[in-house]
Amino acid sequence: MRVHVKGDTSAGIFAEMLLKIGDGNFPSLEGEITIPSNLCTVVSSLSELTSRIYPDIINIKMKPIEWLCERAILTPKNDKAAEINEILLKAFNEKSVEYKSFDSVIQSDDAVHYPLEFLNTLNPSGLPSHKLILKIGAPIMLLRNLNPPKLCNGTRLQVKSLHKNVIEAIVITGCARGDIVLIPRITLIPTDYPFEFKRIQFPLKVCFAMTINKSQGQSLSMAGIDIREECFSHGQFYVACSRVSSASSLVILAPKGSTKNTVYKEVLRLTKYKLLTSFEMIAALHPAELNVVLIVVTSSSKKKKLNTVICPFGICGLCW
Repeated sequence: MRVHVKGDTSAGIFAEMLLKIGDGNFPSLEGEITIPSNLCTVVSSLSELTSRIYPDIINIKMKPIEWLCERAILTPKNDKAAEINEILLKAFNEKSVEYKSFDSVIQSDDAVHYPLEFLNTLNPSGLPSHKLILKIGAPIMLLRNLNPPKLCNGTRLQVKSLHKNVIEAIVITGCARGDIVLIPRITLIPTDYPFEFKRIQFPLKVCFAMTINKSQGQSLSMAGIDIREECFSHGQFYVACSRVSSASSLVILAPKGSTKNTVYKEVLRLTKYKLLTSFEMIAALHPAELNVVLIVVTSSSKKKKLNTVICPFGICGLCW
C-alpha cells in the first residue's frame, strides 16, 4: 500500500479505509459497498474519467515522460481497457499506423481446419492482437521479456517513431527509464488452445488503460478506475485503489455510486501458515492443516529456493 501518513490526517483516513476494504471490513450490504467521497472522486461518465486522468491529451507529445508514467486508468477486464485505449488513441492528432500480425498453424495438417481468417480473430491472453494500431506519443506496454531487467513484461514505454519492422520507443518505467530502445516483431506461440499456432507481431499493446491485475507493483500519482463492470476476484478493488497514496489522486467511474468488494475472509484468517523445509514435515501434519500450506524447499546444490503455494481457493497469486 503506497500511503504516507506522517503529519497528514487525510492520508491516514485514506490508509484506514484501504485497510478496511482489503480486509473486507468496510461497511457493505451483501458485499456491495457505497464508495465514500473521502476515498476518491466519483464520476458518472467515461469522458469525465478520461479527461481527469489525461487532461490536455491533444498535446501528449509535448508532455514529459514523468507525466505519462505516473498515470493510468485501471479496469477489471481486458475488453474495457481496450475500449478506453481506442478512445484515447483517437483523441490526439497524430497519424495512426496499423500493424497486422502474421498468423499460421504450426502443424501443416491443421491448416485446413484453422484458416487464416479464424486465426486472425483469436486474442490469447498475454499476446498482442492481430491488428495493432499505434501513434507517435502513445504509451505502450511490453508483453514479453526482451532484455531483462531493462525490457520486461509489463514495462511501459512511449512511442517515438514508427517503422515497418521496428518501433522506436522511450522507456518510461523501470531501471532503464529514459532509454531509447528498438522493439522488433517476434514469434509468439500461445498455449491455451487445443492446437498450436504462432503469431509474428510486435509484443506491445497501447496502455492508456490496463487491467487491475497488470497494474500490480506499479505506483501512480494519478489513477482512474473504471468499474462499470465490477471487480470479480479476491482483493481486486483494493489492489486498484492502493496504486495511489491519497484520495485526491484517485478517480473512480461508478455509475451506481457503489461496487462489489470481493474478499475471501477465510483466506485472510489463515495468517499463521506453516513454513516447511522438508517433505517429512509435511507428512507429519494433521490432515486439517493441509488445507493451506506454504512449502519452502531449499536446494543445497543450486542454492535456489522453490516456493510453492497450495491454496484451496485457487487464488494463491493474490493471497500471499
